[in-house]
Amino acid sequence: MRCPFCHNPDSRVIDSREADEGATTRRRRNCPKCGRRFTTVEEAVLAVVKRNGVSEPFNRSKVVAGVRRACQGRPVDEGQLKLLAQQVEDAIRATGAAEVPSNEVGLAILGPLRELDEVAYLRFASVYRSFTSVADFEREIAELKGREAGPTSTDPAPPPPRDPVPSGG
Repeated sequence: MRCPFCHNPDSRVIDSREADEGATTRRRRNCPKCGRRFTTVEEAVLAVVKRNGVSEPFNRSKVVAGVRRACQGRPVDEGQLKLLAQQVEDAIRATGAAEVPSNEVGLAILGPLRELDEVAYLRFASVYRSFTSVADFEREIAELKGREAGPTSTDPAPPPPRDPVPSGG
């Protein structure tokens, strides 16, 4: 790492610490030439590859802006949107890929958004998945209803009614 004071191309790491919940690494460095100390912050760059092939850094605020439109008029606050964007970024980073296609970002949004607000999920999914008919909405709503009902019960059937016991008269 180049020294910002004397521009010596080499420096020595004195101390390293994780910051921002492990997303960045702060390193304290010492320049062997001028003896001055400085701090660097390292962050793994996550790039999103757009459909046209252009690559740009992942931007959480773009996720929030896109989801905010879907949540318009819904009982969703800014804190929930920021948490969703963090969940999306965490999910994408967990793949270990340095570059991800933009459609994977959209897929990563769908799951947390469905849990947050189903109406906003339908709005986002209709644009993201390019719904072209009412049937597309009906199919998605049926899937949401199926998730609400949950899996079929595995409880045993109730016992059959008993015959009345004759009274000993």
